[in-house]
Amino acid sequence: MAEELQRAEKEWRRRVEREKERPGPFETVSGKKIKDLYTPRDTADLDYRRDLGFPGEYPFTRGVQPNMYRGRLWTMRQFSGFGDATDSNRRYRYLLEQGQTGLSVAFDMPTIMGYDSDHPRSAGEVGRCGVAIDSLEDMEILFEAIPLEKITTSMTINGPAAVLWCFYLACALKRGIGLDRVGGTIQNDILKEYTAQKSWIFPPEPSMRLITDIFAFAAREVPRWNTVSISGYHIREAGSTAVQELAFTLADGFAYVEAGIEAGLDVDDFAPRLSFFFNAHLDFFEEICKYRAARRIWARHMKERFGAKDPRSWKMRFHTQTAGCSLTAQEPENNIVRTALEALAAVLGGTQSLHTNSMDEVLALPTEKAVKIALRTQQIIAFESGAAHTIDPLAGSYFIESLTDEMEAEAESYFERIEALGGVLTAIEKGFFQQEIADAAYTYQRAVEKGERVVVGVNRFASEEALNIALLKIDAAVEQKQIARLRRLKERRDNIAVAEALRRLGEAAAGSENLIPHILKAAQLYATEGEIISALKKVFGEYREQPIF
Repeated sequence: MAEELQRAEKEWRRRVEREKERPGPFETVSGKKIKDLYTPRDTADLDYRRDLGFPGEYPFTRGVQPNMYRGRLWTMRQFSGFGDATDSNRRYRYLLEQGQTGLSVAFDMPTIMGYDSDHPRSAGEVGRCGVAIDSLEDMEILFEAIPLEKITTSMTINGPAAVLWCFYLACALKRGIGLDRVGGTIQNDILKEYTAQKSWIFPPEPSMRLITDIFAFAAREVPRWNTVSISGYHIREAGSTAVQELAFTLADGFAYVEAGIEAGLDVDDFAPRLSFFFNAHLDFFEEICKYRAARRIWARHMKERFGAKDPRSWKMRFHTQTAGCSLTAQEPENNIVRTALEALAAVLGGTQSLHTNSMDEVLALPTEKAVKIALRTQQIIAFESGAAHTIDPLAGSYFIESLTDEMEAEAESYFERIEALGGVLTAIEKGFFQQEIADAAYTYQRAVEKGERVVVGVNRFASEEALNIALLKIDAAVEQKQIARLRRLKERRDNIAVAEALRRLGEAAAGSENLIPHILKAAQLYATEGEIISALKKVFGEYREQPIF
């Protein structure tokens, strides 16, 4: 059969050899060469039960749930936050009224970096690129009139993730909601901060301790919470290829599993609550294959390498966000189309949760109109496109299966290189990830500048029309309002109790206790994020990146 097909293809190529092709290059966004035709010869080694299996069963290539979107649609979770907690609460309630099914919190830069709004380094940044959260009081305002036991919340926070998580848990406890009834996700992925996003606070070792402390506490007290969202999104936004995003993200995931085991935890006690966060870029088929390869790789490594026995530990569950780096300031309406294609790829790739970027996000935080269009994009895919009618509809495609296998093999090659360097932490110290991402970003940008890669409305089909789009602007008065609220909080709380809680936290940090109960106690007493982080800095110090030239 194979020989007959080979002869038939050879004859076909002879017949069509004079057909002209348009100028290439014919390659993915990541620069991967694409053949003109894929046939059964490209999937000759495919074993259905070994490589694909059935949905909801090992190796989960076809999805982590048996009936996927026929049972439940993905969570529509728009990333949002700006100004102070009151402003963002208003936006959250608007989005829920429009049919959003989960919340996702964007914090401002001072919060991300562990500073209170009144810190000198916060000046001019309070509430600008996300919501300002200084204490439990702000968290209470942020989720006012929102039932924490009925919705799930994702929080994109890393260096100070334990602190913001404890604010959220303290908010639930104050309402009388048991922690076993609270569900959501904290990103809490510090490893990718050292390689891509660069918003770290502590050195790697104490940062990993905080993460494994969260693993242990959540396993006992907050069983519905995803304790880390291992993020490829920011790796891709920094300029990586799809394969680098796949490989580096999973390598980070393996490092967290190793850290949990080294901390004395049973892998099946914490692995079921690990989740992932991927980018959805513009190359439609490459992205779909990336997600399918990721599930298969994770399942195999968890089962065979780490000895996980619980099938839930083998399942890769992930959130997807459409690619911010694919959006353009020129002709921003084109971004609606880009986002729709990226969202459809995420759905066909089997995501559990999805954020669709707004058309204006390259210019400013999204307006209500823009974010509504972004949400409606998901709803149209879910209810009008038919994409959710069947499970993994592209399975068996010669192209899809061949590209999935190729991406998996390249990811495994990266794992070997990382291991040869001494593992993820050593590879970070040596600048391996940073250099790989920088080289990929340079290659892509050069292709755009030379016109080899077309960006519609930028380097081809560009128009001279003036930008005519309403933008959301954050009033400078927000910062003073937030600082004034913080000042009033510090005046009326029990400052003696706060000081004692911070002292005990410092003592625990110098020892080996789990730090989460101490952080939660300080949060409940209305200690601020900056105060809690400062107490930890006195013990852990701060991270300084080694320059690479």
